Amino acid sequence: MSNIESKVVVITGASSGIGEATALQLAASGARVVAAARRTERLETLVDHITKSGGSARFRGVDVTKLADMQGLVDYAKAEFGRVDVLVNNAGVMPLSPLSAIKVAEWDRMIDVNIRGVLHGIAAVLPDMKARGEGHIVNVASIGAHVVVPTAAVYCATKYAVWALSEGLRQENNDLRVTVISPGVVQSELADTISDAATAELIRDYRRIAIEPDAVARAIAFAIAQPRHVDVSEIIVRPTASPN
Repeated sequence: MSNIESKVVVITGASSGIGEATALQLAASGARVVAAARRTERLETLVDHITKSGGSARFRGVDVTKLADMQGLVDYAKAEFGRVDVLVNNAGVMPLSPLSAIKVAEWDRMIDVNIRGVLHGIAAVLPDMKARGEGHIVNVASIGAHVVVPTAAVYCATKYAVWALSEGLRQENNDLRVTVISPGVVQSELADTISDAATAELIRDYRRIAIEPDAVARAIAFAIAQPRHVDVSEIIVRPTASPN
């Protein structure tokens, strides 16, 4: 993982799950990590663990739905470490429900976090990466970008949008690396936001087969560790026994 060492990596949604596991994985490989999320008390614990283990990390509270917050995050990373080599757009929400439940506020929240948040991250890092002629943007999508299931129509739509945005970004910029990571079912807090009772029960059964977040973190590390001229465009990571 020598190509990871000393890289400055900003990770959103780093307070738990895939984001937290990625921060730990990359810091252990020598990256300088800036962990970001809304729950700063968890970030503080994470960064304390990394630094006591000999790694280099900082944290900052951020709401990815606000462009000013994302720009402030990137500016903070540059002030602390000089630049941003890699952005991991990982923040996401998944309040699933059938469309007939008409949970418009939850639809809007998924659109704001899962799509707008990714765009805000891209907007915050792209000018500097283009000026330097290098950089890497890793967008965490989902198996939902490839497979649609009942109750997940809006969520899958947002994750397909992440895939489409990533592919467009890749085609437009031959000096940058762009990676889409599409996890299957992962042990995380993502399903905790489901407010529809019937869907929550369905998803509890669906998520009985799941992988640990560090499996996805290793995939992200693999993509980042490649030589500059190698772009791992997409990785799907899912349980071996998963039907989808």
